[in-house]
Amino acid sequence: MNITIVAGARPNFMKIAPIIEAILEKKKEGFNINYRLVHTGQHYDKNLSGTFFEELNIPLPDTNLEVKSGTQAEQTAAIMIGFENELKQNPCDLVMVVGDVTSTMACTIVAKKAHIKVAHVEAGIRSGDMRMPEEVNRIVTDSLTDYFFTTSKYANENLTQLGVSKSKIFFVGNVMIDTLLKNKNRLQKPSLWKDLGLIEKKYMVMTLHRPSNVDETDLLQQLISQIVTLGKGYPIIFPVHPRTQKLLSDLDLNFKNLHYVNPLGYLEFNFLVKNALAVITDSGGITEETTVMNVPCITLRDSTERPETCDIGTNILVGSDSIKIENAFKILLSGIWKQGVVPELWDGNAAKRIVHHIVSI
Repeated sequence: MNITIVAGARPNFMKIAPIIEAILEKKKEGFNINYRLVHTGQHYDKNLSGTFFEELNIPLPDTNLEVKSGTQAEQTAAIMIGFENELKQNPCDLVMVVGDVTSTMACTIVAKKAHIKVAHVEAGIRSGDMRMPEEVNRIVTDSLTDYFFTTSKYANENLTQLGVSKSKIFFVGNVMIDTLLKNKNRLQKPSLWKDLGLIEKKYMVMTLHRPSNVDETDLLQQLISQIVTLGKGYPIIFPVHPRTQKLLSDLDLNFKNLHYVNPLGYLEFNFLVKNALAVITDSGGITEETTVMNVPCITLRDSTERPETCDIGTNILVGSDSIKIENAFKILLSGIWKQGVVPELWDGNAAKRIVHHIVSI
């Protein structure tokens, strides 16, 4: 069996690393299974993609479509054209897509039009917010997918409600947590730790990149100003996404306890998260990692496609509601944040289950 694995953006690399490792293990056991790794180039900044191949020991991609930036439509079109040529030159039995980025959706469409079956890792998650490009990507991808690998029972329910046959749904756990658990003893203290005099549990980490938060400069200014004020002098480390950097350059948001830094590699970023008092974010994936590491997480979104991180994890949703944000900080600084529980099957073996099912199929 020949599998083409697609990766395009930072979250994808964390998810494909354990899958590739599991495929290689099966191959050693004598199974006829091979993979080809296609990097679409959706994230092309070295800090957003390149370092992951080194840090997570992922073999270099067999090809890079080098799509780079553009509007949603431009990027989707470029990925589809590049991936169509890739499949013509390198036919396969199965295309595996992960997550919910533009590459996930675009390559799924191309594969199905080429009559190739698609496996979707992290299938079935839904936020219910159609303003998110990722939600559109999820819906389109899952409408075409043949094999659905899910992270939670919520995702299973979403798929069955859509009429997906239970025989095509495989509850396997969370491959991103596979990567986190494998690397938990390899996390690296970044140089900024010493430079800024950071102390364990005496600082916070913040990430912002979603259009709903960063595209409106007034809202962005309001959010950052309020968070810094509520932080009561705690250092706030803000690795700035290139998209957000362009917007911040026009704003006067300089505070003594707010530290803008370049995007960090996987091992350094998760070292900061693990040792932080809390994380303030609008990312979905980070809420999974904070739940497993038992770090309080304040999410600046009104909905989440990962409800388990709120129901049993360490995450709470506050949106851009100033009252909810203030209440979250009061709970945090009073030391009574809820204790999280690790969701079912988030045990480091999701990738092995995925490859086991693929071989069986």
